[in-house]
Amino acid sequence: MESAECTVFRRDMLPNPVDLSLDDNVDFNTAYRIAYEEARARSGDASMLSWFDSVTGRHSPPADCCGDDKPTWLVYAESRGADLSVSVNGEKYVFVFWTGEFRD
Repeated sequence: MESAECTVFRRDMLPNPVDLSLDDNVDFNTAYRIAYEEARARSGDASMLSWFDSVTGRHSPPADCCGDDKPTWLVYAESRGADLSVSVNGEKYVFVFWTGEFRD
């Protein structure tokens, strides 16, 4: 779904961000695979909850305006226990995971 967000995404919104620097021409599928490998290396139980592609404006899950202070894809992930984010090339692609490793 293309983003029709009510709130603009900022890096400081991400839970426990991990930064990956990959080739500038990396595509979404490759970024996804590497981000997932990174999350699984941190926790074998990692499950991806949401993602954002800043190149196309697409995100998953496809929901619009369910939060006032964060983008919907991030609200969705956090409401399901998101505790790790993997940011590829300065938030070109963002993947949000539940790992069960980080507890408040």
